[in-house]
Amino acid sequence: MKILARIGACAALAMAGPVAAHDAQAETVVPAFEQAIPNIPGKSLIAVEVDYAPGAASPPHTHAKSAFIFAYVLSGEIESKVNDGETRIYKAGESWSEDPGATHSVSRNASQTEPAKLLAVFVVDTDDKALTTPIQ
Repeated sequence: MKILARIGACAALAMAGPVAAHDAQAETVVPAFEQAIPNIPGKSLIAVEVDYAPGAASPPHTHAKSAFIFAYVLSGEIESKVNDGETRIYKAGESWSEDPGATHSVSRNASQTEPAKLLAVFVVDTDDKALTTPIQ
């Protein structure tokens, strides 16, 4: 049941956000893995693939307060800004991390013509329901 709530939250985010592109496409979030971490009681590892159409973007957001996130670009180029850090373009094979409670103000495909994909891996409290919350 918890995985269904998380999948629903990811799907809702994917459908609801504003977009940087003129074609009104947003990102698509696909659950890839979820497992309780046996040697860290109360923690789970969750992985999702985030596909960005050309020019697509995620709305500014935060993640679950307990979530430490590792993001790895699988293909294309992703423009990202976390907290007060610099806005940076990450290419396939590059990665970054986000501390618990971080604000992710920019997350988008850096290309207007090519798709991009990233893998986001969360270490999160098992009881946290929503992985992502849009900033209003």
